[in-house]
Amino acid sequence: MKFSEQWLREWVSPALATQALADQITMAGLEVDAIEAVASAFDGVVVAEVVAKAPHPGADKLNVCQVDDGSAEPVQVVCGAPNVAEGQKVPFARVGAVLPGDFKIKKAKLRGVESRGMICSASELGLAEEASEGILVLPGEAPVGEDFRDFLSLDDHTIEVDLTPNRGDCLSVKGMAREVGVLNRLAVTPPAISPVAPAHDETFPVRVEDPEGCPRYLGRLIKGVDVTAETPLWMVERLRRGGIRAIDPVVDVTNYVMLELGQPLHAFDRANLQGAVVVRQAREGERLVLLDGQEITLSDATLVIADERGPLAIAGVMGGEHSGVSAGTRDIFLESAHFSPLAVAGQARAYGLHTDASHRFERGVDPTLAREAAERATALLLAITGGEAGPLVEVVDTDHLPGEREVLLRRARLDQALDKALPAEDVGEILERLGMAVEACEEGWRARVPSWRFDVAIEEDLIEEVARIHGYNRLPARRPQARLSLRPDHEARTPLSRLRRQLVARGYFEAVTYSFVAPELQAALLPEAVSPTLANPISSDLSVMRASLFPGLVRALQYNLNRQQSRVRLFETGLVFRGELEALSQVPMLGALVCGAREPEGWSGGKDKVDFFDLKGDLESLLAMGGEPEAWRFELGEHAALHPGQCARILYRGEEAGWIGTLHPAVRAKLGLKVDALLFEVRLDALTHGKVPAFRPLSRYPEVRRDLAFLVDVDLPVQSLLDTLRAQAGEWLVEAHLFDVYQGKGVPEGRKSVALGLTWQHPSRTLNDDEINQLVDAIVEESRLHLGAELRA
Repeated sequence: MKFSEQWLREWVSPALATQALADQITMAGLEVDAIEAVASAFDGVVVAEVVAKAPHPGADKLNVCQVDDGSAEPVQVVCGAPNVAEGQKVPFARVGAVLPGDFKIKKAKLRGVESRGMICSASELGLAEEASEGILVLPGEAPVGEDFRDFLSLDDHTIEVDLTPNRGDCLSVKGMAREVGVLNRLAVTPPAISPVAPAHDETFPVRVEDPEGCPRYLGRLIKGVDVTAETPLWMVERLRRGGIRAIDPVVDVTNYVMLELGQPLHAFDRANLQGAVVVRQAREGERLVLLDGQEITLSDATLVIADERGPLAIAGVMGGEHSGVSAGTRDIFLESAHFSPLAVAGQARAYGLHTDASHRFERGVDPTLAREAAERATALLLAITGGEAGPLVEVVDTDHLPGEREVLLRRARLDQALDKALPAEDVGEILERLGMAVEACEEGWRARVPSWRFDVAIEEDLIEEVARIHGYNRLPARRPQARLSLRPDHEARTPLSRLRRQLVARGYFEAVTYSFVAPELQAALLPEAVSPTLANPISSDLSVMRASLFPGLVRALQYNLNRQQSRVRLFETGLVFRGELEALSQVPMLGALVCGAREPEGWSGGKDKVDFFDLKGDLESLLAMGGEPEAWRFELGEHAALHPGQCARILYRGEEAGWIGTLHPAVRAKLGLKVDALLFEVRLDALTHGKVPAFRPLSRYPEVRRDLAFLVDVDLPVQSLLDTLRAQAGEWLVEAHLFDVYQGKGVPEGRKSVALGLTWQHPSRTLNDDEINQLVDAIVEESRLHLGAELRA
């Protein structure tokens, strides 16, 4: 909400400087975003009258004017504006004046003719953002010789307030004046608004078919208006200071009343209306050309203003081009209505619009304001455009108007929330100043909420009102008191911060992506995934909750590749959402993605691409941090997003904990990725779980090592061989690892040679060869029986 400080002070004027007033409004919960001067700095400009005009003898586009600026003699000025005319009142910069931009006015000769001063345009005075086509013409009653700044009250400021959505009642000068009056215990003096006596009895029929969406509709026929009349300069200025550009007197009046009172209005050209004005739901497929020239197809969920031929406007949002007021309009139908916030909410955005009217109706407009606004607009229109007003036609459905609300404020609850006991009379006075009818009761106060406060519905709302009017800065500031205990540090758990640091140390960057993703992207990666769909998404490509971290990481990869980042290493932690809303599971996960070169570009680094085992090594460095790497296993599996044969299921203590692999070529092609990418995803609860470190004394006795080479089937996982080996190797086995895999000469087709290193060590004695040979024989025999493994000669 943007408004003129001087306009506000006509309603209520506390003894506060501009900045102090803004600070007070901010402390009341209505944050002031900006305070700006309404005009640039200039001086030496007065109101003058053009008393004579003659063509310049040496230039076709220049005129020589005689200007009366209130001094003894007329001043000669050369002016090139096409609209300058004799008898006009204009802003005149005398010699010595300083205009915006530190432009000083001096005596000059233009094509041989002396010019002493300058007749100014609005843009030259900083009153318009765009260059003006001609000079600024002032009203005929402007007093010659008066300082121009004083005449237009340019020593003023605009105050811009960033209102929260619940404070739609402050989207007007009236609403802001109410607040300032309450804060300063001052009476508010609104302009006198009296009913306009009808000059004729002609009406235009109105029919409301959707009383729930429009419980009150008022209309008035005003005949014989002159749309070509000039909007008064004082109104143009107030609109400008409110951030609205003047268009024509009818539109300007409706905008002015909206800024002043908070009630949006609309005017239709009577000549373009047929039959009756009908408030109804649009019919599927109906089309409407809006005032901005955009043609839209209406949905059947849209409330419209129509006549017997079809839609005229989207109710509470924007009018149609066909029925709008134009230069040829002679009779207008003035609309002032109350539209339910639920009927208007989302309609503007659905059609890519945002208007001042929709901004107000979506937040709630006082349902009792429509008649007052109609009378105010009628009086202003008659004063500016002339014409004759007919009687107001009102259609109202009291059953659908917002009802009276009574809210109980308990004394005990107020004292507890504020941590301060306010005098009962102060609380009652605050509520009454806010426009509430207050009745004291045994528990505290019963307050009837005024019609303009849509946001006050429960006790907490009243507590907030009392707190902000009393002053947040006057409430006691105390530190919270609580019995705090040290949080336990579970030694068996690996903190998430350590996992993050480990990945960063290995060259990864942490990504933070949305918890919602594009449905097409999720379907491409996880075709069978089920996750909730958002009812009101930020955008269509963020409309489903993620069932995996893969979609967000792949989206981040696309973003980086599109910006010429060929080496990408990202990780992310967060929740994934699986199942329908009624049975939703939220699982914390850690995921990572790599693509591009194994090493950063440099003179000593190779150009090899990162592969499956690079990513697996990074993951295993995380698994080892829990102190029980033996609890983790990788086994062959199939995942819709991952390449068959380059994909593994991750198991923790026999249960599935995640996946690792290369992005599936078909998925890559569908997403338009031209490079290989590798990903993993692991459950955080398994990843952070571990065991408490325990000391084990070092043995003083020597280790015994045996290397065994087995011939096994090509498809046999080495893990199976290691599992069998550990089961037979006895309790003194301290290490078993793979150190060679060979296929080729000397190895039968379909078989591979797997070489394992086994190390034994006893804590209290030296192991002898017989003991080790027995264990080796058991390993060889068990491997032969269950795995078909043969000891290689």
